[in-house]
Amino acid sequence: MTTALRGRRMRPLLTAAAVLSVSAIALTGCAGDSGGSEGADEANFTYLLNVENQNVQPVLETLAQGECSAEEEAQPLEFTSIPQSDMDANNQLLASQNALPVAFAAGGTPAEAAKLDKAGKLVDLEAALTELDAIDNIAPSAISTIKKLYGGNMVMLPTQFNIEGIFYNKEIFAEAGVDVPETWSDLLDAAKTFDDAGYTAFSASGEQGWPITRLISTYLFRTVGPDALKDVQDGNAKLTDPEYVAAAQAIADLGAAGYFGANVTSLDYDSATNEFLTGKAAMMYMGSWLLGNINDPEQNKIGADAVGFMPFPAVDGGAGAIDQFPANVGVASAMSKDAFGPNAGAWLKCISENFGAESLESKSTISGFIVNRDVPVPAITQEIQDRIASGGESVLWMEALFNAKAGQNSSANAPLLVTGQMTAEDFMSTLQTDLDAG
Repeated sequence: MTTALRGRRMRPLLTAAAVLSVSAIALTGCAGDSGGSEGADEANFTYLLNVENQNVQPVLETLAQGECSAEEEAQPLEFTSIPQSDMDANNQLLASQNALPVAFAAGGTPAEAAKLDKAGKLVDLEAALTELDAIDNIAPSAISTIKKLYGGNMVMLPTQFNIEGIFYNKEIFAEAGVDVPETWSDLLDAAKTFDDAGYTAFSASGEQGWPITRLISTYLFRTVGPDALKDVQDGNAKLTDPEYVAAAQAIADLGAAGYFGANVTSLDYDSATNEFLTGKAAMMYMGSWLLGNINDPEQNKIGADAVGFMPFPAVDGGAGAIDQFPANVGVASAMSKDAFGPNAGAWLKCISENFGAESLESKSTISGFIVNRDVPVPAITQEIQDRIASGGESVLWMEALFNAKAGQNSSANAPLLVTGQMTAEDFMSTLQTDLDAG
């Protein structure tokens, strides 16, 4: 049995400052493909998580006592943790020392994990799961999202799988006589109706910034098409191109109309969520990770049955489609090629077979693993699951392919954009300059 006490033992890790001071250590010279011969099993199935993660450890500990007890006996689980903000630099450092644990959480910058894959440090999980006759345990949309994020290979386990869209208050919609918008024009009309009725049309955290930039990128996917940001990464387009600036302007216009409310710049994530779940806001653009809050009766004062979910609407004349959902795999987990032996492979197979159902049942968290047994869930959760299962193309989000500097400025400048303190042209120009700097 895995215990919390044993889970706290960890190999020595450097402080954040020390990690950052050596993060420039190059992984060139270790380069190789992501397949190849397996490594040797460690005594324990060591798993390095970000301290903020409240899902993976309890789910795996439950499996270790049940469906994966044989794997636990052969290679006991051992958890360690560090802050998410340190994860990228720490993973690079451990890789340079050939000291990566068996499994570990990715950092916040997908490009950093892609470097590890290019250096031959990560298990090609698609190949490994195929060999284990377990690849069908992963949702195809999750595989597609991982490949888009991490350089073309499936090198992450989707311990979460989130799609994004607009959660809405059914009671406010009914009270105002508003149908679920299918076009951007419909959405603008609805927002005005709610604003006139005294509601905040869109609850969003300006303090975090990214809940606003998500609107920009999804608008881009509807107008320019699903490859809008990939084209920027590949140099085939620039954020300063007219159609890209127009997307930023469209969201700036929501702010100018007052549709984010008067206190958008001061709202943090929890406050924005509370504004929606206490019935003060009609809509909130967010990912399906919000289900944890929605299904918690202590947090959700309007009740889970009062919450609906709709895709970001179509934009007239746009190249995108309404069934293209921004998707992510949360803080996904990789496996070390050097530490991937038969016991680790057995763990991988058992996790792939059981994580989806256990995570949904015990943590109300949707993952990219197939749910292989009936799990009763609230109606809003079932609605999200059905949308995921119905197919459609997954796309990324604003900062997914950005470098660190562009990602920081994107979030930091978003509240300035929607409060009129920065123009759409300047917003996009700043980010393009960051991207050009590499």
